This record gives sequence, C-alpha cells and structure tokens, in this order.
Amino acid sequence: SGVIYGPTGRVAARFVADMQGTWTADGGTLDESFRYDSGRTQTRAWRLVPAQDGRFTATADDVVGVGQGEVSGATVVLRYRLRLPAEAGGWEVDVNDWLYLGEDGVIVNRAQLSRFGILVGEIVGTIRPAGR
Repeated sequence: SGVIYGPTGRVAARFVADMQGTWTADGGTLDESFRYDSGRTQTRAWRLVPAQDGRFTATADDVVGVGQGEVSGATVVLRYRLRLPAEAGGWEVDVNDWLYLGEDGVIVNRAQLSRFGILVGEIVGTIRPAGR
C-alpha cells in the first residue's frame, strides 16, 4: 500500500497493490496489480536480469529503455525512465526507486520522480509478505 505525492507535496493518490514474484536461474519477473483510490487500475510486469557485483537490469512495457539496479545489503536502488499513463499526463519521468528491507521482511519503498531534473512527485509505499 502507498501514497503518491505531487510536486507541491500534497497527496495526489493512494493505492494498494498485489505483487507476485517468480525467479529462475536466468532472472525473474515481478507482476504488479495496482488499485488506486480513484478506482483506476494498472498492471506492470517487470523482467529482472541479474548481472555481476549485485547489479541487475529491469524492463517493463511502460519503462523506456532498460532500468539499472543495484543491491547493497538490505537496500536496492533501481533507476529508470517511466512513461506515465495518459490520464497522468503521458510524460516520461526519471525514477530513482529505493527499497529498504526491514528485519521483519517488510520493505519500505521510496521513489522520486523527476522531469528535466525537477522533482515532480514521490511515492512512498510499504510491501508486506503475503499473509501480513
């Protein structure tokens, strides 16, 4: 579950999501299904490919090019360019997505969205293991 903040810091939307990840020797997928407080829904299917030294690449249909990620201990950062849906302006924004794993298995996610180097939004979410 999470909150999306607009450029002025005000809450622009709230959401809940269901996520399902799978992993093979070649990489993994993360299927996300979002439900927003407006009633809008959205899906995204990430394709993750490990590289060396804790690095990985990530692609999805609404990601422009290839995202670059890095794992360091209990922290992951993923940088990518995202094409927003038409109802959110349809722009392309740069995303710095930070995920922090807690000792209880809960992940806190903070993503900052910028356009031309100017912060235009922020997402703060909590990812809990199934059944919590």
